[in-house]
Amino acid sequence: MADEDEIIVKDCNGTRLNEGDTVHVIKDLKVKGTSSVIKQGTKIKGIRLTDVADEIECRVEGIKGLVLKTQFLKRVN
Repeated sequence: MADEDEIIVKDCNGTRLNEGDTVHVIKDLKVKGTSSVIKQGTKIKGIRLTDVADEIECRVEGIKGLVLKTQFLKRVN
């Protein structure tokens, strides 16, 4: 039985994302506050879900606590 307050997080294709999943970035993303760019195709392992349905938290290229919009991510099977 699903909890009434459970937040369902989905990737760009509508596939449900879970804590610890691996995703690919589908578009080059500029990281605010830095000169870094996360390139298309970058694999992100061990995502963490947030309290917002369209955001996940992750670590990429040494940047801790990075929050990404799920519309730019695709789940890896």
